[in-house]
Amino acid sequence: MRLVKPWEFGQFMSLYLLYGPLVAKVIHSKAWEGGKAEGVWCLHILILFALRALIFQMWWTFSSMLFLTRKRRIIKEGVDFKQIDREWDWDNFFIPQAFIAALAFYFFPSLRKLPVWEIRGLFIALVLHVGVSEPLFYCTHRAFHSGRLFNYYHSLHHSSPVPSTFTAGHGTPVEYMVMSLVMGLPLIGAGLMGAGSVGLFYVYVLLFDFLRCMGHSNVEIFPSGFFEAVPLLRYLIYTPTYHSIHHIEKNSNYCLFMPLFDALGGTINTKSWSLQKEISSGKNIHVPDFVFLAHAVDAVSSMHASFAFRSFSSMPFRILPFILVLWPGAFLIMLVMWACSKTFLLSFYNLHGRLHQYWVVPRHGFQYFLPFAKNGINEQIESAILRADRMGVKVLSLAALNKNEALNGGGTLFVNKHPNLKVRVVHGNTLTAAVILNEIPKNVKEVFLTGATSKLGRAIALYLCRKKVQVLMLTLSTERFQLIQKEAPEDCQQYLVQVTKYQAAENCKTWIVGKWISFREQQFAPRGTHFHQFVVPPIIGFRRDCTYGKLAAMKLPLDVQGLGMCEYTLDRGVVHACHAGGVVHCLEGWTHHEVGAIDVDRIDIVWKAALNHGLRPA
Repeated sequence: MRLVKPWEFGQFMSLYLLYGPLVAKVIHSKAWEGGKAEGVWCLHILILFALRALIFQMWWTFSSMLFLTRKRRIIKEGVDFKQIDREWDWDNFFIPQAFIAALAFYFFPSLRKLPVWEIRGLFIALVLHVGVSEPLFYCTHRAFHSGRLFNYYHSLHHSSPVPSTFTAGHGTPVEYMVMSLVMGLPLIGAGLMGAGSVGLFYVYVLLFDFLRCMGHSNVEIFPSGFFEAVPLLRYLIYTPTYHSIHHIEKNSNYCLFMPLFDALGGTINTKSWSLQKEISSGKNIHVPDFVFLAHAVDAVSSMHASFAFRSFSSMPFRILPFILVLWPGAFLIMLVMWACSKTFLLSFYNLHGRLHQYWVVPRHGFQYFLPFAKNGINEQIESAILRADRMGVKVLSLAALNKNEALNGGGTLFVNKHPNLKVRVVHGNTLTAAVILNEIPKNVKEVFLTGATSKLGRAIALYLCRKKVQVLMLTLSTERFQLIQKEAPEDCQQYLVQVTKYQAAENCKTWIVGKWISFREQQFAPRGTHFHQFVVPPIIGFRRDCTYGKLAAMKLPLDVQGLGMCEYTLDRGVVHACHAGGVVHCLEGWTHHEVGAIDVDRIDIVWKAALNHGLRPA
């Protein structure tokens, strides 16, 4: 029989409908009771817990902005999908604490008549926190690290390998009760002494959550000189480094916020101060071997960034109602990023022991098609390449529109301008072509190709004609068609056929789409056609009697670590083929640039290398 862990009950508490009685009380009090004190306090509870959730979210946003915090990260690994799923219900503790507060106001009528502010209450709460809450938490926390208590009530909290803001709220119901007691005693004490106030509840609870989130943020925010100037402060306030050591080693640094109690209990880790000094110096950084230079698609998709909403970014992108509500805010942030005009570090992961990073150009999809934006975008891409070169990055791969032929010739602009680059610039289209070609059934004898004279279209056509597959190349430019045809071996040139209308494919059931096609144009495909595609954005699947492939993508190997963000609409652990192409280039240690026209002879080489490194077609 499977043993049910005590914390599994908490999964049922994540229904926000449990706040319904509080909301109902507020509405009832306002509409029918003239705004009685009970309804007012229920409203305060709801506002307070919304602000608490905001604190957790803002700390996550800050700690995940790697372009600001990467030099001060304590544990270098990223938060992966397993940890995100494990901490999915991190906010469970808000619900019981909200009802404890509601019951306290119901059973103690005196609490309903508290003034807005009482300065004495702040000092009383501070004294009670230091004299009661801190030692109570220290003793309880230390006890939780003993055998059975740890296994049943505290191991869940420590199951997260990388502390994050949401790890602070991740625990068992028993831990929630202890934390509620630790937080509530100073407030109850101040109220019973006649010094309670509405302001005290807001200040104390929000400050309590702020310090918990700070300790779990995995980013060292204190300069070491702060403690060297006043050594006593080391014992009055903990640091993120101090708390991270507890998560790593589990046998020291048990305090709530004040290391003083670890000092009194003899449980301070001896390397706490030296490690804090090392990390706060900002010099302990890792240079990635590989960088994928991405870009946003639009303002809505920009909210899929890892530093926005962790749960949202950990799932394939789709438009949800709350995203539309937040669109104005995302648009303003987008304007700020444009004004900054620099490349941002978005996320990272480890593969085969090498650090891989996502950098993003602060430009959105539609801008790439504005003639006056061309120079500005190329300057930002060039700046990112030069920055990577100075850092010692080995390979930089360009995402979809960052390698647009009309923009920079598939990356040739930068390679020609800077011939001494040590970083290898890669467009990844060789693997993209390989993925598309390996999707085509081996028994196919004829294909219809749109976007036939593009980089990918040319490579696909030349590869297929060598396999004796007839390629109907849709293009109005006879000159460009003939140039491609001449590249094919003489005995294969007959398999390349120029067509100028979609009607030419009325009997062809294999379409390879490299140029966006409308509903009307799709009607020329016969029933049962499969649309392979490499067009950005992807075509819309209008036909019910046909099938549509997705953009070329590959699954990363199973040993990938620290990956917690989905690449746009792709599934977890799946990346676009151009991204995977850069990964393979890095893992193979190839020293050439992969820019401009695709070398057809390398398509099979790159494909086999990808499979050898554990990448698989999506």
